[in-house]
Amino acid sequence: MLTAQSSLGIIFFPAFDWAISPTHPEREERLLYTQDQFREEGIFDIEGIREYRPLVAEEKDIMRAHFCFPSVKSVCTDSHFISAGGVIRAAQLVMQKERQRAFAVVRPPGHHAMRTVHGSRGFCNINIEAVMIEWIRENYGNLRVAIIDTDCHHGDGTQDIYWHDPDVLFISLHQDGRTIYPGTGFPSESGGPKALGRTINVPMPPRTSDEGYLMTVERIVMPILDHFKPDLIINSAGQDNHFSDPITNMNFTAQGYAKLTQMLKPDIAVLEGGYAIKGALPYVNLGISLALAGVDFSAVQEPDLDREKIREQKSTIDYLEALCDQLPEVYFNPRPSEAVREGGYFTRRRSIYYDTDDITETQVERLKDCPHCPGLLIVESETAKTPKSLGLHVPVQGCDMCSQEAEERFAKSREAGFAHAQLSDRVTKRYEYAK
Repeated sequence: MLTAQSSLGIIFFPAFDWAISPTHPEREERLLYTQDQFREEGIFDIEGIREYRPLVAEEKDIMRAHFCFPSVKSVCTDSHFISAGGVIRAAQLVMQKERQRAFAVVRPPGHHAMRTVHGSRGFCNINIEAVMIEWIRENYGNLRVAIIDTDCHHGDGTQDIYWHDPDVLFISLHQDGRTIYPGTGFPSESGGPKALGRTINVPMPPRTSDEGYLMTVERIVMPILDHFKPDLIINSAGQDNHFSDPITNMNFTAQGYAKLTQMLKPDIAVLEGGYAIKGALPYVNLGISLALAGVDFSAVQEPDLDREKIREQKSTIDYLEALCDQLPEVYFNPRPSEAVREGGYFTRRRSIYYDTDDITETQVERLKDCPHCPGLLIVESETAKTPKSLGLHVPVQGCDMCSQEAEERFAKSREAGFAHAQLSDRVTKRYEYAK
């Protein structure tokens, strides 16, 4: 009998009762073939690999990471609560040392969901990685966390949530935003004024395959991880870089994903995108699982793989080599912030489009320039359907001064003209909506 070198817990939640539409890529049968492949390959017969059921997340779990307007239940279905509960279960297994590593093979996905949520964008309603990380920090203190997002699409939601957090390193490797949704994720996006260099974006040309992708991991990601020295490594394990994916333009393979996992050694992997439900997901998920467990994955291969057909052009490798030379400087020598300062607050004004639900959000974000902590985050937000709303977030590293200001603003939100207000105070552990 095979034995895993690292004990692994796999949390499986295919959400057979949830889909954006019957023909949408994010639909019920997306993980059906993966489930069959796991059984056929006997992955749960390997000593040290075990399947676990997801938990059901609570509203407060969502509110640690998000402002949901007009309420959490207005933007979450039961499947979203279970998907979030699945990643919390993964965190439990690792933090309680029941398993050395965990893989949450769950849906719906989440990495396009930003701090403020009015609906679905990029197939995502809530950011399940952020929900999990904030659950960990609530229960185990302010750990240093590295999130490596290997989905084909830029993880703009995760970037937004941790834009101002100096204790979370976010690295996104993705197809160049000039060629794909959401059109962001460029090297100049490097973190907020108090977290410069904590956001690293690696935009790769279409048709990048294993050689180029793994080179960027070795030369950009690994040196930064070694310097940052995270307490936990989280892999947002999107699988739509695969050569057979119907909505992207990359040429990664199941072997490439397994080698990537072997290099990163994540404590927890969380499924994100990936829509080749027969040709990619069963093989990629199997390769990732075996690599997490430290089991030989050399036999994992797609039946239609033609390596010569998907090999990168020399110009692609040359372009990536130049990125490898330049991008580490974003972390090691970040440029001074160009953030707009108004009074004692750094301010961003944005218009955010929710493509899945056809919603346009108008947002003003203010970050208090606090000398004692990363600062109170104040968000004013509205859409055509949701009147002016207020979100107040005191970070897990927050101080009493920021907590007091948040409480005062929350108490006066109605008289200040806000239809909805949400408080997320990590100092007092108070998560509630204005009555």
